[in-house]
Amino acid sequence: MAPHSAQPRSSFIDRDARTSELFDELAAATCEEEKDRVIEQVVLLYLDLCTTMAGRYDGRGIEHEDLVQVARLALVKAVRRYEPGHAPSFAAYAVPTISGELKRWFRDRGWVVRPPRRLQELRADLQAVRSALEQELGTTPTDADLAEAVGTSIDQVREAFAAATGFRPLSLDCSPADDERPGLAAFLACPDDDLEAADDRVCLTQVLSELDDEERELLLMRYVDGMTQREIGEARGVSQMQVSRRLRRITTRLHDQLDAQVGETLDGGLTDEGPEAAEAAARLSPAS
Repeated sequence: MAPHSAQPRSSFIDRDARTSELFDELAAATCEEEKDRVIEQVVLLYLDLCTTMAGRYDGRGIEHEDLVQVARLALVKAVRRYEPGHAPSFAAYAVPTISGELKRWFRDRGWVVRPPRRLQELRADLQAVRSALEQELGTTPTDADLAEAVGTSIDQVREAFAAATGFRPLSLDCSPADDERPGLAAFLACPDDDLEAADDRVCLTQVLSELDDEERELLLMRYVDGMTQREIGEARGVSQMQVSRRLRRITTRLHDQLDAQVGETLDGGLTDEGPEAAEAAARLSPAS
């Protein structure tokens, strides 16, 4: 056992010594090309450190290669910022620098569905506390134990754990094990009348905007408030026949404008909006 444990320590000592030499060369370098050459040599010495630290974050929703790349970029930053004598060794300085960059990457870019910052911070606190509680209690801590340890509510603990699925949420297009069954979206879908009528509202917006205030008020009273023509006539001080004629003229004009809109859409080859506009025009036909 002794030879195996002594070899890595010897390697670390040799690497630290070589690192010190390279930083001396870096301090003495007089041109950018020479500095870049020395920095590259330092980086090559610690690539294995990047791989090891990136591996600690595997299985959390981000590809291992991406984590290694982040760690290596952090290593380059550490080399450029390190000042010999301000830390026991370069490795002691580089490790927290790389760890900080990896954590920042998870915080800022690792989420597919990004939760609020408070949940991200709470999740990090819970992960740190959970291991300590497992050792202390000798069992898996409950949500109540975790909530008490970090000084928050049980609901917030559960919300933080639920937010963790935002790293790699389940796709609505994914299929279950049985290929003959529909995807997940089929089990979540539900009728939405407001959504189905969205195209109609878009088609009507332009033509309704061309009406004057009196015409819009008349349509509002008849089709939104549900007033009868007699009630509208009494409210406006006119006869029911006058209301009927006025409504007929308005709806005829709207119907013609929507028909023209459908024709322009079809002539332009944009057929996606045609059926919805046609249905809206039909509902505003004079017969209605």
